Amino acid sequence: MTKVMKQFLRWIILGGTLFFVAKALKDNWVGVTTLKIDAAGWAILAIATGVTLLAHTWAGWIWTWVLRDLNQSIPSVQFIQVYLKTNIAKYLPGNVWHYYGRIVAAKNANISAGVATLSVLLEPLLMAAAALIIVVLLGNQFAATQTNLAVLICQFLALIFILCGVHPWFLNPVIRFLHRLKNKKSANKTQPQAAINLERYPIRPLLGEFGFLGLRSLGFILTIYAIYPVNLSQMPLLVGAFSFAWLLGLVVPGAPGGLGVFEATAIALLQHRFPSAVVISAIALYRLISILAETSGAALAWLDERLVNINR
Repeated sequence: MTKVMKQFLRWIILGGTLFFVAKALKDNWVGVTTLKIDAAGWAILAIATGVTLLAHTWAGWIWTWVLRDLNQSIPSVQFIQVYLKTNIAKYLPGNVWHYYGRIVAAKNANISAGVATLSVLLEPLLMAAAALIIVVLLGNQFAATQTNLAVLICQFLALIFILCGVHPWFLNPVIRFLHRLKNKKSANKTQPQAAINLERYPIRPLLGEFGFLGLRSLGFILTIYAIYPVNLSQMPLLVGAFSFAWLLGLVVPGAPGGLGVFEATAIALLQHRFPSAVVISAIALYRLISILAETSGAALAWLDERLVNINR
């Protein structure tokens, strides 16, 4: 029954967000159709695609940093290829198949199932932590009203909570608890696996995730800039709004690849700061750019792997 309710909730969330996006598109359809993209705009969109592809490649590199923090000696290029090839699977129903593919690939590279699973869990957790930090620092840029002292204090406390949440002092007890739970359920109790610990604060992967979000935000800003002028003073607003919309797309269930959730959130945050037709068009273009970049990344990783195998 619980599984049925979860599936029902996912469809409700996905349906609601898609309805919101469809209604916004319908209400602003005339304005959307009047927007024109010139040659310079298409060139900017091409650059935005390249920047987004670079962001995903960078994220794959960060995954190798996480594995090294878990004391795994792995070839960076091979695992970046795995990351790019599996990334497109996040659009499949369930939104977990890209994680599953990475775990399988890591196990095939003689990494234990526990370490592989932990690395795949830590990577999006650090992404979410970085996005939350950006939202805390820049949230007043897209807030409806002026931020007061109480909100600033709450933001500061949230920031401290986030930074402490990825500390080994907090993560290792959670890992040990899950490990004990797994051993209790395991049929093979005579040979329990060694517990896995994170030995140091994952500062380098966490800082790396800021680079990932910065590149993704830049791709989004370039997409808007291709159809509408953007001022430097609007950059913090766009970075904060993008990070918040991307974060909700990551954590809200029932949205493969954040589809619908990201779009609905970005429209809600930006439609009163930019013309609605511009926001809707840019968000639709950015979704296409994201899918094109992810597909290109998977294809290039596959091709590079095949060329390496042929030359051996």
